[in-house]
Formats: sequence, structure tokens, C-alpha cells
Amino acid sequence: MEPPLYTERLVVRDWTVGDAEAALEIYGVEEVTHWLTPTVARVGDLDTMRAVLRAWQEAQPSMVPPAGRWAVERRKDGQVVGGLVIRLLPPYEEDLEIGWQLRPDAWGEGYATEAASALIRWAFGQGVDELFAVSRTNNTRGAATARRIGMEWVGETTKYYDTRLDVYRIRPSDLPRPGLA
Repeated sequence: MEPPLYTERLVVRDWTVGDAEAALEIYGVEEVTHWLTPTVARVGDLDTMRAVLRAWQEAQPSMVPPAGRWAVERRKDGQVVGGLVIRLLPPYEEDLEIGWQLRPDAWGEGYATEAASALIRWAFGQGVDELFAVSRTNNTRGAATARRIGMEWVGETTKYYDTRLDVYRIRPSDLPRPGLA
């Protein structure tokens, strides 16, 4: 993504290997990885996290926008507080998923809503006509975030990742219009 996305409090930017310690506070924490789809093992150490970030960096240039993975950085102190992803859902033909992950000490601050909303607007500017979010059926935090960013619950499915998931969708017409309350 060039240039990075800026919100009032956040920067959405590409990951770097230098983000490994901050990324480990997200992807190395069971409280976060427990909810990820597809099921992802907790990253166990800093060297493994660096390897994951290198793989993400290498893959990023070959992804067709709006697909990608990004760090969410707090503007006031430069701390990475989360990550965002847009990727194809299985069977990897057309449905695009947006996902967000935050380190636990950043939960409840509205960062996921703010960052995901900015990324959704950017994705729609790339010609996408809808995005989906999937969450495990008991992931109340993920479901609440999906609703806050304007996503509509469209049902449950086992189509993606062979797991029963709640599916949320957003289209450009679902976004609030500037100047309207």
C-alpha cells in the first residue's frame, strides 16, 4: 500500500522485520490466536516471528490489491498495536475477507474499528464491491467490531476453513455518507 493510510490516531502500513517484538505481542498470544481463522498456531518466539514477517514482506508485492497484510501503528507513540489483512476466502476464487488482530492491551480502544474502516474505504477505492469478515460463533468481540464498522451479519457457514463461522458483509452502499449523521 503506497502511501500508508492515516486515521486520526493510527497509521496502517506495511509490516517490517523490525516489527517482530510488537508482532509477537499479537501473534504470540493465545488470547489472540485462539480466535483466528483459519486456525493459526501461536508464534512461539522472536526468531519465528521474524520469519513470518519476512514471508509476509516477500508475498506482499505479488498480491493483487486490495489483498495484503498490514501493521496498525499508533501515531502518538509509534507503537504497533495490531494487524490487518485482506485475503481471498476459500475456495480462493472471489470472496475477499478483511480481518483484524490487536494485542490484548489495545483492546477496547476502538483501534480495530478505526483501522478496519480506513482499510475498507481504501479497498472500495480499488474497485472491490464487497468484503466479508468471518468469526468463530462465540467471538463476541470480533462480531461487535464487525457491526461497528458497518458490516451486516449474513449467516453462518462451514464453507470457509471447514469451521462453523459467522459471516459479515459490507458493500460500498453500507458506508455512511459524509455529512450524514
